[in-house]
Amino acid sequence: MKPLQGKVAVVAGGTRGAGRGIAVSLGEAGATVYVTGRTVRGQHSDMARQETIEETAELVTASGGIGIAVRVDHTQEEEVKAFFERVKAEQNGQLDLLVNDIWGGDPLTHWGTPFWEQPLADGLLMQERAIRTHMITSHYAVPLMVAQKKGLIIEITDGVDYRYRGNLYYSLAKISTIHLAASMAEDLRPHGVTALALTPGFLRSEAMLDHFGVTEETWREAVKQEKHFIMSETPAYIGRAVVALATDSAVAEKTGKMVSTWGLSDEYPFTDKDGSRPHWGDYAEEQGLYR
Repeated sequence: MKPLQGKVAVVAGGTRGAGRGIAVSLGEAGATVYVTGRTVRGQHSDMARQETIEETAELVTASGGIGIAVRVDHTQEEEVKAFFERVKAEQNGQLDLLVNDIWGGDPLTHWGTPFWEQPLADGLLMQERAIRTHMITSHYAVPLMVAQKKGLIIEITDGVDYRYRGNLYYSLAKISTIHLAASMAEDLRPHGVTALALTPGFLRSEAMLDHFGVTEETWREAVKQEKHFIMSETPAYIGRAVVALATDSAVAEKTGKMVSTWGLSDEYPFTDKDGSRPHWGDYAEEQGLYR
């Protein structure tokens, strides 16, 4: 029997990148996975990407789980409310895992530009997409978990601390999700529900591969353009980190904490797709990236 067989998960923002990697890994572990997002076949979002939630759900099923794609715009409260009412009805009130990976901020991030010279509308929209959506989603998901007196909420972020991330609006979005996890953990502690924040290292997402003009098979060619890409990791790595957390009977000990793929790989026996264990933390320290 697979370790997450019979478990119900929602990956909010599972169209591509970390969300897709997480959804597929949960499928490999046997879970039923609801994959939400805005891009469906024939109706793409303004991210201008080709990946769809149907593709992710099909990959979940092909990997051994049950993938269910549901188009949800998580900025729209009524859509989120209706979605969790559907989950409650279809799964008899069961919800074991919520992964909040809603983002949509890449085209809104203006690197190398001081905040007062950036379009304010872009910065505010990033907060709408990357913070408010997580708040709405958790608001309607949590009651299902509280009723069961168990569950796990994972906020996907970037980084394990509160340092500046090179852009004010980006930093605010990523740090806010860390604090969301910490704050939810306090309210949820008496109800047996765990909340934590999880970051990947240098994520080798579909968009990043396209950015460097490489494929997953030729990704090492990109190291010529960005030397730190040598320590990049596939979306499967964070997916397997999520599975490790979801199958850990002592995961409640991590409630309110910030954890990372590389840190969890020291604790749990998972690897990336090629069997490696990229350790961004050790690499960053060796390179003096955060001094």
